Amino acid sequence: MFFPYKDDNPRVLYPFVTYSIIILNIIVFLFQFYVSGNNPNMGRSLILKFGFVPNNFNPMDIITSMFMHGGFGHIIGNMWFLYIFGDNIESILGHIRFLNFYVFCGIAATMTQFFIDSSSAIPMVGASGAIAGILGAYMLKFPKARVYVLAIIIFFITRLIVPARIVLGFWFLIQLSEGLNNIGINTTGGVAWFAHIGGFIFGIGTIRIFQTFRFKYNEEKTY
Repeated sequence: MFFPYKDDNPRVLYPFVTYSIIILNIIVFLFQFYVSGNNPNMGRSLILKFGFVPNNFNPMDIITSMFMHGGFGHIIGNMWFLYIFGDNIESILGHIRFLNFYVFCGIAATMTQFFIDSSSAIPMVGASGAIAGILGAYMLKFPKARVYVLAIIIFFITRLIVPARIVLGFWFLIQLSEGLNNIGINTTGGVAWFAHIGGFIFGIGTIRIFQTFRFKYNEEKTY
């Protein structure tokens, strides 16, 4: 098990959009938490209303589901990954293009899971698919950037400094492995693995399209 906690990749632009997305997700989650704490049935109704349910396709739910989360671990993990890797992608795309890229990654992720299991009645929530797209773009653009990770090996915790292509490539392999294990077995359980896979691949495949111009970004400093 590993957990990235920072990178040494300098940013050029202040990540207004990245931080705004994080704040918005936190506000929505705290609202969910408040509602669920006072009325669990209403909390479940919120998930059903604004989460994306594959067998009840609603395009608007694709967007709203990206700002909802299923628990503290879910939102903390997602927002931490976005905090670490989002600022550098925002720097090379600019604020508006980054926002568009983030949203389209989320849409691509959700649609990937939908095509894998369109009959599912379980609501999908979370920013994981959109963030997976950010991770894919980061791996492509900054493969040698050094990422600091905490690695748990049996009962020991150690700190490692690993190239981004290794950390994020390994992350993708975990998603792929779990997704393939679920095909024909339990594609509706727990984690929407194929949303992660779809978002990651979309991020890799489209980052250069979204990056129609580049800021003066000295990537050599990140190696």
